[in-house]
Amino acid sequence: MLSELRIRNLAVIESATLRLAPGFNVLSGETGAGKSLVVGALAFLLGERSSSDLVRPGSDRAQVEGTFDCSSRRDILERLAASGIDAPDGLLVLRREISESGKSRSWINDASVTAATLSAIGRLLADLHGQHEAQTLLREEVQLEVLDRYAGAGEARAAVGQAYKRWREVLEAVQALTERRDRAAERADFLRHLVRELTAARIRVGELDELDAEIRRLAHVESLRESVGEALQQLDTGPAAALQALAAARRALLSARRLDGSLGEAVDSLESILAGTADLVLALEKYSVELESDPQRLAELESRRATLHELLRKYGGSEAALLDRLRQAESELAVLDAAPLDLRALEGEVQRARQDLENVASRLSELRARAATELAGRVEALLPQLGLPGGRFSVVLEPRVEICADGAEAVRFLVSLNAGHDLRPLARVASGGELSRLMLAIKTVLAAADQIPTLVFDEVDVGIGGTVALRVGDALRSLADHHQILVITHLAQIASRAHHHLVVSKGGAAVTSADVRPVTGEERVAELARMLGGDPESDTSRAHARELLQRATSEKRRGTRRRSA
Repeated sequence: MLSELRIRNLAVIESATLRLAPGFNVLSGETGAGKSLVVGALAFLLGERSSSDLVRPGSDRAQVEGTFDCSSRRDILERLAASGIDAPDGLLVLRREISESGKSRSWINDASVTAATLSAIGRLLADLHGQHEAQTLLREEVQLEVLDRYAGAGEARAAVGQAYKRWREVLEAVQALTERRDRAAERADFLRHLVRELTAARIRVGELDELDAEIRRLAHVESLRESVGEALQQLDTGPAAALQALAAARRALLSARRLDGSLGEAVDSLESILAGTADLVLALEKYSVELESDPQRLAELESRRATLHELLRKYGGSEAALLDRLRQAESELAVLDAAPLDLRALEGEVQRARQDLENVASRLSELRARAATELAGRVEALLPQLGLPGGRFSVVLEPRVEICADGAEAVRFLVSLNAGHDLRPLARVASGGELSRLMLAIKTVLAAADQIPTLVFDEVDVGIGGTVALRVGDALRSLADHHQILVITHLAQIASRAHHHLVVSKGGAAVTSADVRPVTGEERVAELARMLGGDPESDTSRAHARELLQRATSEKRRGTRRRSA
């Protein structure tokens, strides 16, 4: 229940505090005083989109704060606890502000929260209804939600959604596997040829580099032999052979070392060079002996290289890429081979998932069928009380060709608002005011099952007056047995039925402002007299206002006796 709403610097409201009571609260005031702004402030607090236009001229930010008593709502408290928000004594304080730059911030019990969290909690606390919200009743998906809420079918509908999701997942798995199988089948001959060709090629990463090196050697045997021979001559056999020069240098240093031991290091270095040069000569002699022309080997290597280059041209840009293509082709062929068995298994899952979906959808359909007749009868019984005499209301279930995520049938609300007329869809019959009253009738019927503690109605009195307005007021008062009700109205007949009356009035500041105050006793009589269109100070107007209040009191007593009986 909303116990207090505090508004600061929002549009024309500089500062206002609304203290609401359990039961039926009504808000009235002259046109332009800011009544609808109160509803707008509450909508803003509960997470509705907003803009910097809300900020009062001359202020840097607008702020709305609401205190809710949730001590009897364990579901809300558990939701808060799951979000890490404490609610001592079940009290919940929501606060939201928006700056003139358009940036908004939100808090719950002084803990900063995201707009999404605020909106999710807000939907559990209050339900706002105006002309726009009544228009949503024209949408068939909203009509379906209304029926399911009345039927208490939330769990059954969720089960259908889950079963539908599972069935679709398995169907998509079958489709994906079938497409892979079909693609593989279309390319089977090509894939098998590719696998045979690449498998036979025995591709090895790095082989091309090795082939290129060996081919270069075999193709230039004479040039290599000549170059190596020249090197050997310079090192060993020529007139100025390096080995002979190094040996002579070694002998000279050995003689010098006997005279100066510090030359030992130079001798060691020279001996190391001499030994390395000797090893090099041996290696070159061995290379020269083994270096032979082998035209047949050269031809084989060039043929192998040509084969690899042809495969690269056909299938990929590197040896690693060829191996990847081979593995991919083998995988596709494996799918083709395993597909029949895998598809049979998946098709069995499809059948089981489909059967599960049909079972839960059937249970949901049964709940809807029973609830449709009851809901239609109870709403129709209220229509005369709301100024729609002779009105008829029907809830029709239309089987779908295929089960969907929300069940096996669509729901349509049909209505006839004049005696003798056929039932037709709401969108083709009801006006804005009639839709508001239909919404009120549905809300009244849903009251016992609906969990939302606070209901707000704006413009529920559009297009009505007189006796019809009294009946609408009585319906709202009856609805207040199950919910806290806040109604914005300009009709005294409705306002007189409220348990708690608040008035919005314009202030006299240079910048337009608005004040909100509760009225009781003679102040309330004067306000009702004003709403009746007469002089608030007139004895006649005041007498009429008192009569409305007395009638509301007597209706309350009769209602209490009926409930006691």
